Amino acid sequence: MRKFFQKIFYLFVFAAFFQPAISHADDLPPPVHALAMHGAPKYAADFIHLDYANPDAPQGGVLNQAVIGHFDNLNNLIIKGSVASHLELTQDKLMTRVWDEPFTLYGLVAETIQIPEDRSFIIFNLNPQARFHDGTPMTPDDVIFSYDSYRKYGHPVRQRVYGMVDKVTKLDEDSIRFDFGEGYDAETALILAMMTVLPKHYWTAEGHDISKTTLTPPLGSGPYKISAVDTGRSITYEKVPDYWGRDLPVNAGHYNFDTVIFSYYRDDDIAFEAFKSGTYNLRRENDIGKWTTGYDIPAVQGGRILARAIPHDRPERVRSLVFNTRRDIFSDRKVRQALSLMFDFDWLNKNLFYGAFKRTDSFFPNSELSARGLPAGDELDALTDYKDALPPELFTHIYTADNGADRRSNMRKALKLLDEAGWHIVDQQLVRKEDGTPFRFEILLQTQEEKKIALAFAQSLRRLGVTANLRQVESAQYQGRLDSFDYDMVFFTWWNTLSPGNEQVNYWGSAAADMNGSRNYPGVKNPAIDALAQSIAQAPSREALVTQTRALDRALLWGYYTIPLYYLGKDLVAHDAHLSSSPNVPTYGTVIETWWFDEKAN
Repeated sequence: MRKFFQKIFYLFVFAAFFQPAISHADDLPPPVHALAMHGAPKYAADFIHLDYANPDAPQGGVLNQAVIGHFDNLNNLIIKGSVASHLELTQDKLMTRVWDEPFTLYGLVAETIQIPEDRSFIIFNLNPQARFHDGTPMTPDDVIFSYDSYRKYGHPVRQRVYGMVDKVTKLDEDSIRFDFGEGYDAETALILAMMTVLPKHYWTAEGHDISKTTLTPPLGSGPYKISAVDTGRSITYEKVPDYWGRDLPVNAGHYNFDTVIFSYYRDDDIAFEAFKSGTYNLRRENDIGKWTTGYDIPAVQGGRILARAIPHDRPERVRSLVFNTRRDIFSDRKVRQALSLMFDFDWLNKNLFYGAFKRTDSFFPNSELSARGLPAGDELDALTDYKDALPPELFTHIYTADNGADRRSNMRKALKLLDEAGWHIVDQQLVRKEDGTPFRFEILLQTQEEKKIALAFAQSLRRLGVTANLRQVESAQYQGRLDSFDYDMVFFTWWNTLSPGNEQVNYWGSAAADMNGSRNYPGVKNPAIDALAQSIAQAPSREALVTQTRALDRALLWGYYTIPLYYLGKDLVAHDAHLSSSPNVPTYGTVIETWWFDEKAN
């Protein structure tokens, strides 16, 4: 009997000891094929191909595009040197983003993931077929090495996000777990999942240093490998015939060209002439002047080149004239509003841009994220919480970006605002009432297009007695002054997606205003904007994200931190008639990786 009870006791101890591990395994979330920032992924686990890709696209041919500048580095992990264009064609990520959803990732190197509802950890279950180009399997050890390398040598923004990882655990030969610690949010797991998997055996071998620049093509794993490098002039990628991920649904209809070339040019005028002569065969046009008048050539008239304006539904870039509110002259919102009234968009659009552009009136233009009408419902509640830190007009007036049509009325409004801010005109010059200091400032420039806009703006300001001096500098000096906030006014372009997140804190947060190299170029310091920017990445649903983003948009607009310029709402693409693309254009615009070469095209 005693032995019987001893056996029962030992069984009880054994069960008690191992029960937590058994329960823990049972409690793990089930494997899934995709991860959406909010809601469910569009494509089910058994999908065949993405809607905007043609799985029957012809294979072969050459795609050649232009890049302005030069390169001297083939290691895109580090931020040293000038990295060659599109090295990501040679590399695979744990998961890959699709372009017909706001922010959703599908498995690539990671065949499936496991993630709880609170997203406090994520498990990546690697695809057993995943290989580097030398045939070596991709393992959790490579993932850990990649994570450690990015955290140590990668971009500061990536380092900050990866710093939210509290623990990394290799579960077995195919699975790896990342647990998140203090400061993580719903977006953290997605950012980590977009990590490129680097070959540990290659980078730790003698003669290779992942912390340094290189012009030796590194070992990759993607659909292409580097076949030729003409330093600073061109880089050529050749399709890998036995690419391990070729048949994955997320890759179907992608990477159809046998050869992809990026040719480098000193400036865009030289690149444009090269395109017209047939030196390269696809060009994304960013100059509306060239688009309007430069394509009236025999190659277009005869059909050798097609010039297409392709609509999209992504938020457009926000190109702006930025007030540096760190400068005393721009610290008063009324001053910034007054100068904004003098920006004559209608004249610029008609005389410089052929009437092609729309006036930007949001930091998320061309999307559902832009503020509309008067604040109401949940958006009003979010703004009311910080009512004392926001302009009262925000709650009672609809923001409109003045187009400059009524110049006299705008000038009267501007003078009234300036008077309220302590400025008046003496002998045709705007001076501070208190001490007679003239109102003058400098606009920092980099391009000829910026110079044209700044000249027109400066001329309008002279009617107020304001002197705006233009300073155009070379790129290195420009970047240095930008990073250290050494300017009065500067041109800058912010890019947003349909799923804004932590980057908004870097764009507009008070802490970023004092952090050299941040994107808070206006120097915004406002508790309401801090709270709204932080709330976006923490939004529990798509509806909440839209609400919080609209509230942030409204607060930024009424702060008059910038003078928003213009946008088009279309992608301008000129290409050889033998290049074709799917008629199904995704939300974010045409995806060049899904194009193909059609020998039969006329």
